[in-house]
Amino acid sequence: MGRAFEFRKARKMKRWSAMSKAFTRIGKDIVMAVKEGGPDPDSNARLRAVIQNAKAVNMPKDNVERAIKRASDKSLGDFKEVLFEGYAPHGIAILVETATDNNTRTVANVRSYFNKCDGSLGTSGSVVFMFDHTCNFRINAEGLDPEELELELIDFGAEEIFADDDGIMIYAPFESYGAIQSELEAREIEILSSGFERIPQVTKALSKEDAADVEKLLEKIEEDDDVQNVYHTMQESTEEEE
Repeated sequence: MGRAFEFRKARKMKRWSAMSKAFTRIGKDIVMAVKEGGPDPDSNARLRAVIQNAKAVNMPKDNVERAIKRASDKSLGDFKEVLFEGYAPHGIAILVETATDNNTRTVANVRSYFNKCDGSLGTSGSVVFMFDHTCNFRINAEGLDPEELELELIDFGAEEIFADDDGIMIYAPFESYGAIQSELEAREIEILSSGFERIPQVTKALSKEDAADVEKLLEKIEEDDDVQNVYHTMQESTEEEE
């Protein structure tokens, strides 16, 4: 298996935020999708993808519909996607993806987390090159062979396809998202969820004590309502915790 498989396995074993946080993230994604392409999912591929993701985390349909209606209100401010780069203690690179309607607040908050945990907020471009920007799809595995599917989707940019407990996962470069989404829909293959991730090119193993220093910073960042995703170069265990 490749890096995408190991990355996903490690992320699945990791402690995730509460479901309410997932709903907050989806809500922001809906606003950005509607502002970009309108409230009709049939003509807005980005919104279709977000609605799929909402179903994947069991977000109530009423919540989704309210979020779409709210996002259609022209008086509602938009969320801006801002990427922060920096270092945690022990030389661990960190990328923070945010969606904010108040950049001044978000910058101040993220900087304070790095400062309080002996990290350092970097400049644009300081660590982003250490991560591969990828897209991913989770599809219904019924009636599909991952190896055959990989051969069929390679022309659309797919780089790694594998089966896991949640279905079949497809990983590809960020820019291949649209082509793969269109091809899956054309084949009437059910997309269960999709999204984007930044996979570290190289990871660094730390002692338990040093890893705890990094986790302290990661937890502070992840608790912020403006934060959508956090990625880092610390090697994560793929073993089930006792």
